[in-house]
Order: sequence, then C-alpha cells, then structure tokens
Amino acid sequence: MKAIDTLQKLSIRKSLIDIKAYNFLVIAFLLILLMVLIFTSICVGSSSIEITDVFKALFKDGPLTSEYKIINYVRIPRTLSAILAGSGLAISGLILQSVLNNALASPTIIGVNSGAGLFTALATVFFPANFNIMPLAAFFGAFLATIVVYFVARKTGASRMTIILAGVAVSSLIGAITDTVLIVFPDTVINRTSFIIGGLSGVTMNRLLVPGIIIFISMIVTLIFSYDLNVLSLGDQTSKSLGLNVDRTRFLFIILSSLLAGSVISFAGLLGFIGLIVPHLSRLIVGYDNRILIPVSVLIGSSFALFCDILARTLFAPYEIPVGIIMSFLGSPFFIYLLLNRKRRHV
Repeated sequence: MKAIDTLQKLSIRKSLIDIKAYNFLVIAFLLILLMVLIFTSICVGSSSIEITDVFKALFKDGPLTSEYKIINYVRIPRTLSAILAGSGLAISGLILQSVLNNALASPTIIGVNSGAGLFTALATVFFPANFNIMPLAAFFGAFLATIVVYFVARKTGASRMTIILAGVAVSSLIGAITDTVLIVFPDTVINRTSFIIGGLSGVTMNRLLVPGIIIFISMIVTLIFSYDLNVLSLGDQTSKSLGLNVDRTRFLFIILSSLLAGSVISFAGLLGFIGLIVPHLSRLIVGYDNRILIPVSVLIGSSFALFCDILARTLFAPYEIPVGIIMSFLGSPFFIYLLLNRKRRHV
C-alpha cells in the first residue's frame, strides 16, 4: 500500500510540474508575441519610417525631426493605449464572467460599456477641458450600470439568460441616452462616431496617465484576490460553504470590473468584444484557474488590441479606420459560435 501511495504522489507531483512547465511556456510565448507586436506597432503606420530612424527616435535624444515626433508623440502613446485597453477590458470581462457565473457576460453585453460611455459623454459636456475627470465619471457610469443589471436580474430570477437580457435592455436604454447627449451637444470634445465605435487615434500620454494607473492597480488587486474569484465562480452555495463572504467579494469584483472598463472607455471609447472573447481563448489555453488566467488574459488582450490597431492603421493606408470596426469583424463570429455552442449543450 505504501508503494502505491508513493506512486500516486509521484504521479500527482509530475502532473503539477508538467502543468507549471506548460503554463510557463505559454506565458513566455505570449510575452514574445506581445514584444513583436509592440515593435511592429511602433514601426508601421500611415507614414513610412525607416527602421534606423525608429531606433534613433527611441534611443537617442536627437533633433525634433518629423520621425521623432511621430514615434514619440503618436505611435508610442497609441501602442500603450492599445495595451491598456486590451488588458483592461480582458480582465473586466474575466471578472464579470466569474462573478455572474455566465460565460456570455462581458462589459459590452451587460451594459458596463454603455454606462461608462454615457457618463464620459456627460463629463465632456460639463467639464470639456478636464480629461482627468473622465476616468472617474466612466467608473461611476460602469458601476451604476452593473448594479442596475444585477439588481434587475436578481429581482426577476438571476439565471444566466436573465442577466444577459437585463444587460441588453439596460444597454439599449443607456445607448439611446448617450446618442441623444452627443447629438444635442455636437461640439463636445468627443467625436461621436469614433467614440461609439471605439478608436485609439489621437490619444496622448497625458490622457493615459490617470486611466493607466487605475488599470494597473485594479489588475494587481484582481490578481491578489484571484483565489477568491476562483471560489466565487463555483456558485453562491459552494462559496458560502467554503467560508467566503459572497456579497462583499462580489461587490469588490464588480467595483474592479467597473474601474477597468470605465478607465478604458475614458480614452478609447466603446470598444467591444475583447472582454468576451479573450477570457474564452485564455480558458481554452490554460484552463479555469484565475491565478494563471489573469496574466494570460492580460497578454492575449494586449496582443489582440495591438493586432487590431495595426490592421486598422495599415489595411487602407494612408487612410485609417476605427479599431473598433476591426474588433467587431473578428469578435462577432466568435460570439455567434458561443451562442451556437451553448445551444448544442443546452446550457
């Protein structure tokens, strides 16, 4: 019996080592991919710049040439904004899917984006020169929209489909109000079309400072409490039996999700589908443990947003299309696949 127990322990240990090695290789590959995309994002665009000029602009304090200005004041902020947008929305979607125990939950579908978008639009109407207030306004909008959807779903029976239907209804109402605000106040600093679709052009480092800090801190806090997120995703009854304060923990993660989505919307507009498809892709690759899902989702979300932005800048160069259109083209088929897959499984 001792020999059998020893063999079982060795087998379990070997499996754990294999899993850790696999996860390490996945993260290493995604890091390399992200570095390649970052370099590509800095090098390509509507203006053709030689590789040597790119390196000079990055590593030398030379004269303020046009190449230097394009690299440092346009492409680097835009690359950073894509990384922040992709990672922030990916983790926001991951949190919502775990907290609501619904694989179709995402900032776009359950109204988080719409709520943040409305309050961002209102902030630009009443405080047009204060960009630092936009992340705060977007957070309150995202938070209120999430709370309303969750409250409606609980009052009507919080099934998975009820949450989605409540989110669609709330999102449609808020979207109509946002459209009205942007039409009544056409002189706001927000470009209506790019804001509704989502875009990264014209983003500056000053606009990214406050949202970037919020996104970074929120992701760190999410990673710290990733074990609680694992427990919460098991369902309320199981979570309570394991000693977790379900209401307090769910409230914490809703705040984190709202902070992440709201901060992204404050500078990138209503980007869609990242929060839906990236968590699913991450689970297909590394499983359901949020302790590894979170860093993998950050890397995949950043890479996906960068890839879409590169396509948006280069497909019809020197003309540019909003990155939100590219994301919709890539994300819509995946969403349809999820719906069909759920129907086959009778979920």
